[in-house]
Amino acid sequence: MRNTGKGSVRLPQLRLDDLLEELQARLDAARGTRDRVHSLLEAVLSVGRGLDLEDALRRIIETAVVLVDAEYGALGVIGPDERTLSQFLTVGLTDEQIAAIGPYPSGHGILGELIRHPEPLRLSRIAKSPASYGFPANHPPMHSFVGVPIRVREQVFGNLYLTGKRGGADFDDEDEAVLATLAVAAGVAIDNARLYEESRRRERWLRASAEVTTSLMSAGPGADVIGLIAELAKDITGAALATVSLPLDEGAGLTVEVAAGEQGDGLRGLVVPVDGTLSGASWAERGPVYSVDVGEDPRISFGPGRLAGLGPAVAVPIRSGEDARAVLLLARRRGEAGFSPEETEPLVAFAAQAAVAMELAERRADAEQLALLEDRDRIARDLHDLAIQRLFAAGMTLQSADRFIGHPEAAERVRRAVDDLDETIKIIRSTIFGLRSRETAPPHGLRTRVVQAVGEAGAALGFAPGLRMEGLLDTQVPRAVADDVVAVLAEALTNVARHAGASATDVAVVNDGRDLLLTVTDNGVGTPDGGRRSGLRNLAERAAAHGGGLRLTTPSGGGTTLAWSIPLERG
Repeated sequence: MRNTGKGSVRLPQLRLDDLLEELQARLDAARGTRDRVHSLLEAVLSVGRGLDLEDALRRIIETAVVLVDAEYGALGVIGPDERTLSQFLTVGLTDEQIAAIGPYPSGHGILGELIRHPEPLRLSRIAKSPASYGFPANHPPMHSFVGVPIRVREQVFGNLYLTGKRGGADFDDEDEAVLATLAVAAGVAIDNARLYEESRRRERWLRASAEVTTSLMSAGPGADVIGLIAELAKDITGAALATVSLPLDEGAGLTVEVAAGEQGDGLRGLVVPVDGTLSGASWAERGPVYSVDVGEDPRISFGPGRLAGLGPAVAVPIRSGEDARAVLLLARRRGEAGFSPEETEPLVAFAAQAAVAMELAERRADAEQLALLEDRDRIARDLHDLAIQRLFAAGMTLQSADRFIGHPEAAERVRRAVDDLDETIKIIRSTIFGLRSRETAPPHGLRTRVVQAVGEAGAALGFAPGLRMEGLLDTQVPRAVADDVVAVLAEALTNVARHAGASATDVAVVNDGRDLLLTVTDNGVGTPDGGRRSGLRNLAERAAAHGGGLRLTTPSGGGTTLAWSIPLERG
């Protein structure tokens, strides 16, 4: 009690303490609100810095986690189908935890709820929500949840997900408001980054198209140009794998001519059918075809494990007009963003320009071939009209002079000279025939010629041989080598039909990048000792001409394996 001179005024000490505590609490709240507003403003400025989209998305999640004091955060990017997530970035989980959990979510449960209804969502317990889909094994426990959509120009780009409010509390209205404000700033930052990325990407596509055209017009090898197309497309789109598949004759399938990047070594030379495959669908539909995860897509027929670790993919035809010349397949790593239509549009334009350049190069090659054939025809005509006629006239003159020669030895020499002239005329005529027969020479494509040879041998064998082809056979095998391969294959299959008495035969033609190996295996009676070897000697000589060799072995189950191999560097 205090004395004022006029009386006493009683002020309870307890009431004063309450007032002071309330005042301190309000001051702390005001200071906390001020600090949080300040942090929010800094966050808005932070997410707007830089123009790299991947960095911008990462900053948005990290900032959101700090602003609402969450333990875990994620940002899911909605895919082109607007129903699933094409990309999922996380904060708070270690690499070991992510690997133990397995594949990223695609948009089921609570995450899908926010996709279907793009409005802020808050939960005190995730497991109690009717939309909860449950957690996979090895997933850390998560309870409280808040999620907000991120819109870019009124279109939902993705969603922010925050879980695990530190201290065990629930997310409140203020947390939701802060995240909603951050989402608006994030939408602007994402839009700016996408516009910048799109402009840079278009510039790179233009440069790539010019590079492909220059390479084709400078008479570069076809395989090198196709490889350049795959490398450029892979680098510009950030893909981990790029393949270019070329059609077999009569649309029988597509063969992977070039494969660049991860898992590429095991794909080169594989043949995939047109029906039921991703590349085949793009070839048939003459347009882009998407896959969310090539590792799980039934349209991928490369075989189990060949595309391990890869996720979203797109296949686009390389075509000019309605004529598709090849199919370009691009695949990114699992967990990365899918290919959007906006991203695919310049890719399709690049593929179309590459197809036009390929067509122009083919027309130029046809013109050069036509000029070569015309030149050969002229040489053949000159040989026939000039050289042969003159040689024939010289022979006739010598023959007519023979009766005037009295010395027997001289007469014999003249007759031998006439015979030599006849032989020379025959040689020249054979040369003329060879020059003109090149116009109807078999196609250069070794794959097609091997298929034809195996098919023709089926009638003599009485059954269809098995066939396997691997590696670059059409672009890396020289014409002279291809001719010998087909000749050796035909001779080997003929030998099986005549002497082996086999009921099954398997043929393999493999280019491993260093050697070309032709293997013909049958289950017949084997090669008898002391049998005729003239045919095998011919095959061995063909291999030796290219620095290779021939080897005959007997498999454990009986029969014969013929292995004919040559080094391509010397072929």
